[in-house]
Amino acid sequence: MGEHSREHLSRKDSIWIQTGREGQELDAGSATGKSLGVFTSGGDSQGMNSAVRAVVRMGSFLGCKVYYIKEGYQGMVDGGDHIIEASWASSSGIMQKGGTVIGSARCADFRQREGRLKAAKNLIDKNITNLVVIGGDGSLTGANLFRQEWNSLLDELKATDRITDEQRKSCSSINIVGMVGSIDNDFCGTDMTIGTDSALHRIIESVDSISTTASSHQRAFVLEVMGRHCGYLALVAALATEADWVLIPECPPDKGWEKTLCKKLSAEREMGLRLNIVIIAEGAIDIEGNPITANMVKDLITNELKYDTRVTVLGHVQRGGKPTAFDRILGARMGAEAVLALMDAKPDTPACVVSLDGNQTVRVPLMECVERTKSVQEAMNKKNFQEAVRLRGKSFQNNLATYLRLSKLRPPKVMCDPTGQVCSSGKKLAVMNIGAPACGANAAVRSFVRFALTKGYTVLGIHDSFDGLLYGDVKPIGWTDVHGWTCQGGSLLGTKKCTAARYGLDKVAEKLKEHDISGLLIIGGFEAYHSALQMAEARSKYDAFCIPMVVIPCTISNNVPGTDFSLGADTALNEIADICDRIKQSATGTKRRVFIVEVMGGYCGYLATMAGLAGGADAAYIYEDPFNITNLRDDVVHLKNKIIQLGVQRGLILRNENANANYTTDFIHQMFSEEGKGSFTCRKNVLGHMQQGGVPSPFDRNYGTKMASKAVDYMITKVEENTTEDGKIKSCTKDSAVLLGMCRRQLLFTPLEDLRGITDFEKRLPKQQWWLSLVRPLLRIMAKHSNEAYRADAILSKVDFEDDDNA
Repeated sequence: MGEHSREHLSRKDSIWIQTGREGQELDAGSATGKSLGVFTSGGDSQGMNSAVRAVVRMGSFLGCKVYYIKEGYQGMVDGGDHIIEASWASSSGIMQKGGTVIGSARCADFRQREGRLKAAKNLIDKNITNLVVIGGDGSLTGANLFRQEWNSLLDELKATDRITDEQRKSCSSINIVGMVGSIDNDFCGTDMTIGTDSALHRIIESVDSISTTASSHQRAFVLEVMGRHCGYLALVAALATEADWVLIPECPPDKGWEKTLCKKLSAEREMGLRLNIVIIAEGAIDIEGNPITANMVKDLITNELKYDTRVTVLGHVQRGGKPTAFDRILGARMGAEAVLALMDAKPDTPACVVSLDGNQTVRVPLMECVERTKSVQEAMNKKNFQEAVRLRGKSFQNNLATYLRLSKLRPPKVMCDPTGQVCSSGKKLAVMNIGAPACGANAAVRSFVRFALTKGYTVLGIHDSFDGLLYGDVKPIGWTDVHGWTCQGGSLLGTKKCTAARYGLDKVAEKLKEHDISGLLIIGGFEAYHSALQMAEARSKYDAFCIPMVVIPCTISNNVPGTDFSLGADTALNEIADICDRIKQSATGTKRRVFIVEVMGGYCGYLATMAGLAGGADAAYIYEDPFNITNLRDDVVHLKNKIIQLGVQRGLILRNENANANYTTDFIHQMFSEEGKGSFTCRKNVLGHMQQGGVPSPFDRNYGTKMASKAVDYMITKVEENTTEDGKIKSCTKDSAVLLGMCRRQLLFTPLEDLRGITDFEKRLPKQQWWLSLVRPLLRIMAKHSNEAYRADAILSKVDFEDDDNA
């Protein structure tokens, strides 16, 4: 336990603001006397409610008076009952709801100075000098204009005796912090906007559903998704569903695309495929800037190929439904950081936007982001589409490049035949799964196979982990063999929880040599990492291990060192959040009920903590954050107080399966049941293996696809660098046995040798985990535990798209 120091989790009444250069420590409640307003504006998006809730609760934690400004700018102009004080209880039960519970509206009045005068007067009446704006670039631009005009608005209000001298002095400046709520993900300066992930879920659910009926009748479907000026939704949906063709505004098809499309669809039918899917953004155009509509594509396929073709326009379905776990957590982290940014701001601090860069929240200049966003449209208007794609950022560029490479009918003839058995390099790469199944593994295998074939390398699939290697279940994988793998959960290659040493390193080496394997990709959890490390450390004994080896972490537990995120964890979080929503809903009409829910994760508390934040849990008990009977007693008292004093009807407690050997799920259930008598009843749920199942989330599909793409490029580079004159591979340097992971803002290849020292092999954990110091305190603050320390991870940043290397 000494290795897992929890100094940062000690309970104290302070909060740390990280500003990128220097920190400022604030006591909880030190912002008493300050007022802030929060409003949503423009189009609604899932996750806005989570952000609103976080603003209210972080503001309350700091002692601020927080106000809801209902109906966006219109409510600010109208004032009165549209600006009401928020309370902790009023933000309860809204996180899992879609849309925005405080309303959003377009406002023509605010575009006029008289409307902004009314808005300023209404804010001053409530002493509101801090604003959190949740909306798109138009909403954020309006807020910045409001801030620039603030002093002149106050002067005019004072000159007309609508405010007093005292009000003029006390409200002399206003601070603005924005969060981008938009399903289109069209704002430059952030990797993801609030609502995008949820919209992708709606789209992919629709495509997966349509694919079954399309296959039954051998139909073609053209699906129109939102994205008037941005093709992100269409592009990522196409990547995640293996769509045959995608049309987006930033990258119009070349002249003659109609013939190319028909030729491709026809060839696919000849190869035995029974359906075709074309995804089109509503703002799709051709190279001349002329609109391309879904019906135009449908008529083209019907007339030229005589296929039964249907059009589905998803429309506002994409905005609807409850937010995903990702959007709930994103909204919570951004909302909390927005409040901290306001408390940290000075009168001359430029307005900023809280954004996501990789796994890190950053504060970026608002207007710099707005100008960059506008420049994308300007580039498209000038038909400079290459520049438009560049301005979208590296993430968008990587998505586009990956889709174009994967969507080919077959590998180039000069590189490889479609079966994958005759390839130009004459070398073989192998792929295997090790560990418990997790969603996203199949997407990674498909990507690895197709990218390797395009480079001229044969790919051997090792089935059932080391069982398949030792007993001969090793077969070449062709281009079409992996068709349709992206959308399937589990492990189609087969997997087993075991390590190389358990089977005997000498036997494993012998089989690798027998199959003449030049490079090995291992996709899996802690056993995958441990097996690769064992083989790398045995290179001095066995030459067969002197080949490039890459590990892609894939486990719902997210317990592999060297990465912030593992494949499969996002899907599992969504499953848990969905189940917890249903569990809480089951108590509708039943007063005062608390649920104790046990989740997986081994000794790693990632799932319990993140699902707790996404599900609005009152507590999450994990191994890394030791707890005792006093803590359990305090949490019971805390829950009773919330239920009795605030009128909360339901409580949720999450427990990691190995949180404590003595304080088991049964023990906690029995204790809460006994101590809560007269205040609430208690029920227990053990979620079990349903957390591993389901359909891969858009994030896991996309993440797995691009991780494998990078792994192929890295592996082949190492193979070519370490090929001897006689054609053998001799790669023994530590950078040839690596783990590929997301580390804050970048995808990095980390030598396995370097990870040994930061690994707790007994508990199968990294010794340091990023979420412990960030999410744990935030979870408790959101649950109204007042004595917490919160260390924000945001840094000041600028809009820069040249150096990032995010997935």
